[in-house]
Amino acid sequence: MIEPATTSGEAEIYALSLKQPWAALLVHGRKTIEVRRWSTARRGPVLIHAARVQDPRPEAWDLLPSELKQAAQLLGGIVGSGDLTGCIPYRSLETFTAERSRHLNDPAWFQGPVLYGFSFAKLRPLPFRAYPGWMRFFPVK
Repeated sequence: MIEPATTSGEAEIYALSLKQPWAALLVHGRKTIEVRRWSTARRGPVLIHAARVQDPRPEAWDLLPSELKQAAQLLGGIVGSGDLTGCIPYRSLETFTAERSRHLNDPAWFQGPVLYGFSFAKLRPLPFRAYPGWMRFFPVK
């Protein structure tokens, strides 16, 4: 269960937006690391948001099993949750490639000097809730 923070008497939790099919792959536990160009000190419960724009690359969609195709069609809203447990710096192609089974990105996607892997646990889908997203973490009331 997500335990929201409270500010000004209103419940608030942070969300992270991902393009589909990555959001579906994450909330269904097919991937457990989301790769970004920026680091974070944030830890704890995070909502997963599916962006309004899908990833156009066919290689991303090739990773999607047939049972998640419907989940990957959800756009522009909260689709799941998980606990953000760490932020792993990838400073070399070798370290990035070593965790490919967790982030699912092709080694050719590594662009140094560093990428960061947001490590998630306790991932689960939630009923879809339309909500506007943002490029970094954003509060959800």
